[in-house]
Amino acid sequence: MKTLTILEAGNLAGVVIMIIGMIILGALFVSLIVTLVAKIIYEWKGDRKFSKKQFIQTMLICLLICGLISGYICGGA
Repeated sequence: MKTLTILEAGNLAGVVIMIIGMIILGALFVSLIVTLVAKIIYEWKGDRKFSKKQFIQTMLICLLICGLISGYICGGA
């Protein structure tokens, strides 16, 4: 019996959803790391406090930048 590869199966919707999901999870992970580094740098000296609102805003900005970069890469410039 001949085995079929994923590309020969015909329906690639599951593969596309998995790739998009991995891109989103990767962007969330990178944004979280960048935001935590920004929080550590912001609170390094002095009595400044990184609020929850600042944390969310920084994470959203990082997610937008990750989305632009991944769109540029996947879109083919």
